[in-house]
Amino acid sequence: MLIPLIAIVPMSSCSRVEPGHVGIKVSNFGSSAGVSDHALGVGWYFTPVGTNIYEYPIYTSTYAWTKSSTEQSGNDEEFPFQDRNGLNLSADVSVAYRVDPVKAPILFQKYRIDMAGIVAGPLRNAVRSALNEEAAGLGIEEIYGPKKAALLSAVQRDVARYFEPVGLHVEQLYWASNIRVPDQVLSQINTKIANEQAALAAQANVATVKANADARIADAEGKAKASQIEGDALRANPAILRQRAIEKWDGKLPTYSAGSGQLPFITEK
Repeated sequence: MLIPLIAIVPMSSCSRVEPGHVGIKVSNFGSSAGVSDHALGVGWYFTPVGTNIYEYPIYTSTYAWTKSSTEQSGNDEEFPFQDRNGLNLSADVSVAYRVDPVKAPILFQKYRIDMAGIVAGPLRNAVRSALNEEAAGLGIEEIYGPKKAALLSAVQRDVARYFEPVGLHVEQLYWASNIRVPDQVLSQINTKIANEQAALAAQANVATVKANADARIADAEGKAKASQIEGDALRANPAILRQRAIEKWDGKLPTYSAGSGQLPFITEK
């Protein structure tokens, strides 16, 4: 019985750092008690009693804080926030993040918890705080409309700036759902949007009609101007009119001529 026990004890005193992670070694006893200053790479490490290794991912990981009970933690993790008029809103948000392997010990020293705990606690709290702060400067029509993406970009910059010094890179934040707005307010927004689109369509129709009318006027004015110029030219040069008549004449003289009238194109010298 001694041989199996000897074989089991060393393995039970070892921990492995998985690929894509770094390990932070924490000793609770002895002269080396505390957090190691250097992160551990992939591999097996001796972890006697009182020693733990915490793993942090150094690849891009994602997490979605949602209202749904079927995603991630199973709890309602949506973000409530308000616009500048105090209107209550909410939304689901996803985050993409990774840990700087060099600064991983600093991150652990600050929060003393694993990555799941950081995502559920400090990271979520930072996103919620920044979202409320940034949204407080916007109205509902801006948040729900043209500045929806800009709002979350501003939140991402705030959160990234906060965590960068301790080695947590917040790469991106995403809306994981539509922004939830009270039904009455949403109906008003949709009605306004529909009215604005109808007004734009009417303006475009008026512009088309006016453009067509202007084109017809310009065409008529151009033809009138051309006729006036041609008339003035013919009045100033009668010979041109006679020349045009000769060019169109088929060479036949009229069979009958009333009185002593002059024949066409024949002038007395």
